[in-house]
Amino acid sequence: MRVRPPGARPLLLWAVVLCAALAACAATAPALAPGSGTPWAAVGLLAFLYLGCELLRICPLPGIRVPEGIGSFFPVLLAAVFLLPPAAAALVALPGALAQAVAGRPAWIRRVWHAAQQAVATWAAARTFGLLGGPGALGGSRSGGAGVAGPLADFPYALLPAAAAACAFCLVLAALDGAVLAAAERRPVRTAWRGSFTRSLVPHCVHGLAGLMMAVLWRSPYGLPAALLVLLPMYISCRVFAQYHRERAAHQATIRALVQAVDLKDRYTRGHGERVGQASAMIARELGMDAERLEVVRIAGILHDVGKIGVPTRLLRKDGPLTREERRVIELHPEYGHEMVRGIGFLGEARSAILHHHERVDGSGYPYGLSGEQIPVPARVVAVADAFDAMTSTRSYSRARPVPVALAELERCAGAHFDPVMVRALVEAIGRDGWHPVVTADEDDLQVIPAGSAPGLAATA
Repeated sequence: MRVRPPGARPLLLWAVVLCAALAACAATAPALAPGSGTPWAAVGLLAFLYLGCELLRICPLPGIRVPEGIGSFFPVLLAAVFLLPPAAAALVALPGALAQAVAGRPAWIRRVWHAAQQAVATWAAARTFGLLGGPGALGGSRSGGAGVAGPLADFPYALLPAAAAACAFCLVLAALDGAVLAAAERRPVRTAWRGSFTRSLVPHCVHGLAGLMMAVLWRSPYGLPAALLVLLPMYISCRVFAQYHRERAAHQATIRALVQAVDLKDRYTRGHGERVGQASAMIARELGMDAERLEVVRIAGILHDVGKIGVPTRLLRKDGPLTREERRVIELHPEYGHEMVRGIGFLGEARSAILHHHERVDGSGYPYGLSGEQIPVPARVVAVADAFDAMTSTRSYSRARPVPVALAELERCAGAHFDPVMVRALVEAIGRDGWHPVVTADEDDLQVIPAGSAPGLAATA
């Protein structure tokens, strides 16, 4: 849960967490009632296994190293979904979720949130599995204990309720994540939920398949030892996944270092790259780009001005208009930037946006005077986002314009300077979701004035 507790609608945030906690209590209460017939041996074993995975990640034993970023070991929870009644399966999630490492404070409320979220999701998945006849397809009843050998699972019919249960598990987690993000970070609900389910569906389905394998082997004559063998390939896959996250973190560190270098040269544009990246992502999302290309466009927006590192600082900080020669020097920054990042393989298509983000659709831009469809799509996206942030931020040579005025100026210049499709996408996205720039750079020296005049778009170089 990525939450910023201080100052961001704390009452609503507390209400969301409290509702989730109450829902978790309601989900687990039937298993604790006298005469419920809860298979405590199976609950204890699965809860201990889930807790053990989390503890090994936090405090690894000598010679046993659980990969960083492994996250919650959801196959164990999904095995509980397939083996136990809903209330008992929800209980399995609590010890491991409460033990998970959390970033940020207050830690206890984050742990409570994790426990409530996972308990409710596990209960919903178990209910879905039961309603679709999953226990019968798996072989035997879930009320008599998980370690009893029964009839073999009925494949492929067992796959349908198992897949539906994994989808329900994913859907509840995504819905609760979206609710807490909307409460904590002032995001519109639609924005907070957008894409979270689709991004996590495939990984959760893989977890569901592993959990189903554990459940089938657990019910086999070989029992628990055979079920535990499923964790070995999951451990290997988690190591691969952790390596991917380490590489991604290294990429993010490279991007952050380049952005900070630009910000140090020009205090008036501090945070500009991040805001352009955010606006570029809004345009890409509105255009329906897939997640991979959206990320490329976002990175292109963040790094579009990296070539300004090669421009003399006195020109970047000059008050007043530039001479023709000075403007020619500054107009070299797209080529400088392209040369700087051409060897960074993971940037891919973002390099073309860095080189061409000052081209215009009528051919009057630079550095090569490309026009229309000759300009790469990411460059056309970044050009609109760059001009929008330039107009809505205070610079050494201009005061900020209000957002509606900036959007009107973009629409006026659509078809000449900017691609009308990209302009319309930004206008529609901001009209629906608003403009809430999130910048991690230190902006103490940046003053944004809500009203005032500014020169035309020619000053956005």
